[in-house]
Amino acid sequence: MANTKSITDTDERKKVKRAARKAAAPKAPRTGARGENKAKIKKAALGKSKR
Repeated sequence: MANTKSITDTDERKKVKRAARKAAAPKAPRTGARGENKAKIKKAALGKSKR
């Protein structure tokens, strides 16, 4: 990502950031699920999520 701290104009900063994102190499696909390392609980009351 480009360093945009010196640019004070918001629209100009957005343009520079967008161009930098476009030029950056694509991210690799995920190797596992997004929340696989989150702690899971063993038992939960009805209506509660397991993570």
